[in-house]
Amino acid sequence: QVQLVESGGGSVQAGGSLRLSCAASGDTYSMYYAWFRQAPGKEREGVAYITRSGFSMNYAASVKGRFTISRDNAKNTLYLQMNSLKPEDTAMYYCAAGRFYSDSGRGMDYWGKGTLVTISS
Repeated sequence: QVQLVESGGGSVQAGGSLRLSCAASGDTYSMYYAWFRQAPGKEREGVAYITRSGFSMNYAASVKGRFTISRDNAKNTLYLQMNSLKPEDTAMYYCAAGRFYSDSGRGMDYWGKGTLVTISS
């Protein structure tokens, strides 16, 4: 069973940047690789995804223009560069991989345990 491990979370002030990484223990051979987040008291939401080929990416409206998703196939590692961070970006961030993508996370077969991002105003 392939495991996903996130890293790079932390606490920064608004306007700052963080880079999240998600290392896979092997190739999941998935079609979609994505980042999700869940803030306290809120439902999990999709942040961004990238296809295995790397040719297609999509972002939630709330992060478009500030976040960038990328993947290093050779390293089996997924990244999320987060710039111009806002307090509302505070959440637990999860990486996932799967056959299908949905904003709720259904269809994702592999999940990491999450990394906490806290943005102070």
